[in-house]
Amino acid sequence: MSRPSQPKVTSSDHNGVSVIQSQSAAVAASRTSAAPALPQQLPQLVSAQPSSPGGKAAAPGKMKKAQAEKDSDEYRQRRERNNLAVKKSRQRSKQKAMDTQQRVNQLKEENERLEAKIKLLSKELSVLKDLFLEHAHNLADNVQPPSGNLNASPAPNNQ
Repeated sequence: MSRPSQPKVTSSDHNGVSVIQSQSAAVAASRTSAAPALPQQLPQLVSAQPSSPGGKAAAPGKMKKAQAEKDSDEYRQRRERNNLAVKKSRQRSKQKAMDTQQRVNQLKEENERLEAKIKLLSKELSVLKDLFLEHAHNLADNVQPPSGNLNASPAPNNQ
């Protein structure tokens, strides 16, 4: 079944935006009784002016002006300034990447140096531990346990 075509009611506000809604929706909105509601269409916003790419409404004559501006000195100067800005931005980006890479290389070298130092200090610690343990064993072997005779020690001379 097809719906019968309903006449459209269009109103425009001061911003140049048209509101389109069906006549039955306008009538239904004006009803205040508790009668069963009929299916309603929601209002749709439609631009009163043709839109340009990007969803922005273009002012009349703007398209012709844009074409004419491409030949102007002002347009060429703006393009040159923009091209220079882009070039500077890309150069800064490359420089930043190079600086970062240089810092990475420096940190890698420092890390290798520190790892070598750790290895050297670990070997030194191992040697010193072995020396200490050897010395401790020698001292333990050289110390004789005390004998069980307490009188064997010389008596103090109290005169």
